Amino acid sequence: MPPSPVPTVALAHGARMPRLGLGTWPLDDRTVQGVVEQAVGLGYRLVDTAHNYGNERGVGAGLRASGLPREELFVTTKFNKNSHSVRGVRRAAEQSVRRLGVDYLDLLLIHWPNPGRDRYVEAWRGLIELLKAGDVRAIGVSNFKRAHLERLLAETGVAPDVNQIQLDPRLARVQVRAYHAQHDIVTEAWSPLGAGTGLLDDPVIIAIAARHDRTPAQVVLRWHLDLGLVVVPKSASPARLAENIDVFGFTLSDGDIAAISALDRGAAGEAAALDSDTFGH
Repeated sequence: MPPSPVPTVALAHGARMPRLGLGTWPLDDRTVQGVVEQAVGLGYRLVDTAHNYGNERGVGAGLRASGLPREELFVTTKFNKNSHSVRGVRRAAEQSVRRLGVDYLDLLLIHWPNPGRDRYVEAWRGLIELLKAGDVRAIGVSNFKRAHLERLLAETGVAPDVNQIQLDPRLARVQVRAYHAQHDIVTEAWSPLGAGTGLLDDPVIIAIAARHDRTPAQVVLRWHLDLGLVVVPKSASPARLAENIDVFGFTLSDGDIAAISALDRGAAGEAAALDSDTFGH
């Protein structure tokens, strides 16, 4: 199998994470197995799943079917609010390892903070214990706002390796990205292509894509990469899988990046996003 074209980024606790991977929601176990196997063959090494996706078994089967050694893969999963305790996190990790059919997890995330339950700090303490024990290579969170991150740091002194958040050019999350940079937290974007919001039909994106002889999706993914983000676009289409990973043969100009970044809707974009103070599973 040829080497992957995807570069990696160093995480704070020592692991190296591919900067582009495969998102797997909402694929089911049956469908995701073939998608994962094909993606690995195309050069994907990061695969992102979650307990709530209900497809960890299929993801694991696809990874095994790919024939690639486990140490060359980077497996991320997430646990839900029912596991927000030190003991619950350990149990969730053990269950995910069993469903995936792997010996360890590369990255384990708190899927949503669910602040109304006020248990996410305990969940974070559980992740810290797993990291210290060597049961996971990296730990992180998903959908955490700055206030949630500040509380983790204040109460434990340990910052996440990664915060996986909803992010695209219209929802650029400038302030939280700045906070991440201050604390050596890698920003990972879910729904990086705008989740069917019409982003890929924006005239600015289309014009830049035409100048580079690339697709709008490739231009948006390149924007993420040129900003230093990690991205996990989702697709079950063989053609789109190949398209999404074929973004390392070009770069955007400073002017391109500025034009795309100017699409950010600021507070309006934030208001349209899922609010992790009120939504979560």
